[in-house]
Amino acid sequence: MKWRTHPSDVLPLWVAEMDVRLAPPVSEALHQAIDDGDTGYPAGTKFAEAISAFASRRWGWDGLAVERTAIVPDVMMGVVEILRLITDPGDAVVVNSPVYAPFYAFITHDSRRIVEAPLGQDLRIDLGTLEEAFKHVRSQGRNAAYLISNPHNPTGVVHSPEELAAVAALARNYGVRVVSDEIHAPLILPGATFTPYLSVPETENAFALTSASKAWNLAGLKAALAIAGPDAADDLHRMPEEVSHGPSHLGIIAQTAAFRDGEEWLDALLRGLDANRTLLGKMLAEHLPGVGYAAPEGTYLAWLDCSHLAPDSPGGPDGLGTVADLAGPAKIFLDKARVALSSGHVFGTGGAGHVRLNFATSQAILTEAVTRMGRAAVPIEQDSSARA
Repeated sequence: MKWRTHPSDVLPLWVAEMDVRLAPPVSEALHQAIDDGDTGYPAGTKFAEAISAFASRRWGWDGLAVERTAIVPDVMMGVVEILRLITDPGDAVVVNSPVYAPFYAFITHDSRRIVEAPLGQDLRIDLGTLEEAFKHVRSQGRNAAYLISNPHNPTGVVHSPEELAAVAALARNYGVRVVSDEIHAPLILPGATFTPYLSVPETENAFALTSASKAWNLAGLKAALAIAGPDAADDLHRMPEEVSHGPSHLGIIAQTAAFRDGEEWLDALLRGLDANRTLLGKMLAEHLPGVGYAAPEGTYLAWLDCSHLAPDSPGGPDGLGTVADLAGPAKIFLDKARVALSSGHVFGTGGAGHVRLNFATSQAILTEAVTRMGRAAVPIEQDSSARA
């Protein structure tokens, strides 16, 4: 999908999928399964055991109890199933906008309401705003949940232990159930440290979901794990049995191998992503110096503030519209630079005028893409200066 959605002259830096070769341990596990004719239904707890051992080695967290887990088709379907367990139709789900766009679609399609608690100017969780949101949703006398992106997509912020502890205290105080999307948890870049939400105090009634799909590029091999805190185990056990039919057996085999045997490959990947993060910063400074950019602490996603590129007036250069339009920056870069990015407006309040760039590609492609974007932006900036 990444390479086929747009014409062949477009460089695709949009959907969260990496341009990497499959990790050898994953490839070997899949080949072995095919050679054995092992293409039936999943069974056992090896997947959960592999993630638990990974969490212990990687993050020093020994609290992932296999008996408090359930396999789900993918992280977002797991989110939906957990929200069905702890909320009712019409209940509110708080999110920190701008945030992963499917949060909006999946939650509202299941008849829950989104309540935004926008990030602060520093792109981190604004605890005051979050408390006001919690207070608001609970004042209505209904159940409420908080869906957190940990690390945060699209900003690449890695929440600190102190931030997560403050979130947990607020959630406990207001009776809000927390669901932590930790699909990007293995993708922590040098300089940051990941904290599993369920490892901080007062998270006993919360949930987390994780998968190898982002860190090992396995989106087409469906599987994810839902994890319950000690006080949420009974809720998780109420999940309908048919949900466990959704994960692919080959997906579980592949993801188990990734978590169990794929750390050497992951470490090499993170070194490459760190180099690309550095390259991106240099290229933006050279070719798009006016674009706002805070280097991400995790993920392989960069959140770019392009709101300066054109004045807030109708009809930008060549009739392409301005960045004040909903999809303005992404449209400009696609039409003028032939670079596909994710438009910021789909990430909710605070996303307009932004784009999300996926830098998990070769340095040659990344260099060419930002160079093209810089050339496309020059006439826009000149036009803006002339009008000023």
